[in-house]
Amino acid sequence: MSWRFANSDEAERAFYEAFERADLEAMMEVWAEDEEVACVHPGGQRIDGLEEVRESWRRIFSHGPSLRFRVSHRQIWRGALVAVHAVHENIHAPGERLGLVIATNVYVLTSGGWRMVLHHASPGSGQAPPDDEPVATVLH
Repeated sequence: MSWRFANSDEAERAFYEAFERADLEAMMEVWAEDEEVACVHPGGQRIDGLEEVRESWRRIFSHGPSLRFRVSHRQIWRGALVAVHAVHENIHAPGERLGLVIATNVYVLTSGGWRMVLHHASPGSGQAPPDDEPVATVLH
């Protein structure tokens, strides 16, 4: 099955849904079919290439679905062919808050729609700023 994401927001939504379900095939549908993709998991090294990125997600998902994400404080830079999303990932497991991760997700417009080319996640310090803090959501 091949999804066609009409915009970077759709691709990002699919990314976090696949993450929560620990669905490797759905996760890889979000990624561009390109050897120039890269991924950095919190505290990890940069992973380059589509097969290596796939393997990293396979290892993460081997424990099954257990995480829930509340994405907040999104800042988005959009161009005609590239979109950059800077977000806070508020991560929860059943019954507990696991912490804050700061992520940058980069999407490009391909012949198959918008696809991810970079996910870079770093541990955040403490909690995300309050939800009522003014945050630019779309920057041009």
